[in-house]
Amino acid sequence: MVRNSILKGRISRIGSYAIASSITDHCITCTTFNILAPIYNRLNNKDQSRRESDYRAYWLARNQRILDWLLCERSSVICLQEFWVGNEELVNMYEKRLGDAGYIIFILARTNNRGDGLLTALHKDYFRVINHRDLLLNDIGDRVCQLIHVELLVPFSQNRNTNVRQELLITNTHLLFPHDSSLCLVRLHQVYEILQNVESYQKEYKLNPIPIILCGDWNGSKRGHVYKFLRSQGFLSSYDTAHQYTDTDAQRWVSHRNHRGNICGVDFIWLLNPNRYRKLLKTSWNEAVFSMFKYLLRRASLTESDAFAFLLADSDGDYITYSGFREALRQLNLTGHSHGLTEEEMKDLWIQADICGNGVLDHKEFQQRIWSATDLDQRFDGDSDDQKIVHTIGFSVKNAVLFPTEVEKGMWPENYFLSDHARLTVVFSPVRMPCSQLIL
Repeated sequence: MVRNSILKGRISRIGSYAIASSITDHCITCTTFNILAPIYNRLNNKDQSRRESDYRAYWLARNQRILDWLLCERSSVICLQEFWVGNEELVNMYEKRLGDAGYIIFILARTNNRGDGLLTALHKDYFRVINHRDLLLNDIGDRVCQLIHVELLVPFSQNRNTNVRQELLITNTHLLFPHDSSLCLVRLHQVYEILQNVESYQKEYKLNPIPIILCGDWNGSKRGHVYKFLRSQGFLSSYDTAHQYTDTDAQRWVSHRNHRGNICGVDFIWLLNPNRYRKLLKTSWNEAVFSMFKYLLRRASLTESDAFAFLLADSDGDYITYSGFREALRQLNLTGHSHGLTEEEMKDLWIQADICGNGVLDHKEFQQRIWSATDLDQRFDGDSDDQKIVHTIGFSVKNAVLFPTEVEKGMWPENYFLSDHARLTVVFSPVRMPCSQLIL
């Protein structure tokens, strides 16, 4: 145990130095960390009933070490998942220590008394909180999301310009674990709903483009539909950006060893700068669902002609009807249950697929919209002649580090017991950038 403690300290110092060496007076840092709620921490894989929550000395010591690390690093933003909201002593400990260190704290429990939730802490030296909103997704996973609107403070204020907004939106969330393939659509829906809420908030308060940072445990890798959906919306994975990894570099790093013993990269801090044009949100959603549709067809070992025949169903001709389309979605488990596609969503997909609008899909439309999954709509948010250029603040990614350091090489250290997730910290440097503003 002494050797383990020394190793943990060494890893912490290496990581902290890498972050500290990247920070200048104008940088902010952001940490996301799933801290493994004691109610889920299995102490013995052979005896699933033994949980850390039953042993105060265990969970107290581990969470004290987590706080030690967080306060040593002192990130501007701390986003925690699986925070044990159901234990008053633990909640008080985090509120006391983080509060004494100068943080403003927001806590949100999952719905239906699941026992855990989210904690987001913002340091008073860096931010003024303008507003915050709790998003209750009310789905089968009882998932939630925190949305916080902040203004940057000193040292940015010394460069304050009335024409440069210094605000950003920060979210913290924890998506559902994909226990089976049917839940992949649920996870995609969760992200869609979060982005819908962000978009609605921006419209409600008439916000012009400002940076958006999405933090959390996304419970999916770079190969998944959620990753591709967020990329289609213009978001960048900060860690991959810092290390110049491409979308296809899926195994260069890991951040989680799950209860099945598998290791994968699931913890992300996403950045959307205000100068990046965004595809219409519904367009990205439709494309993501069609991509999932195509994946399921191919997973069933169907060729293009077989898949077309499958969708023809009982059609009287060489074309796909809406009823055949709906039946294919049902057989692929994308609808027909409480967390599947709604009738409205299926009709919207059908409208997008029916290019000529004659109420049926011929083979060319099937090939273009479903099998090849080409872009459904090339319009982007903000494409309008009624615009003027304004200046706002954005961010460049200066550095990003995962702790413990072994996970950056795609390995999971056997002597790491702080959580079943690695801690991700990103250094952002604010930059002044032009962006389009709609003239209302």
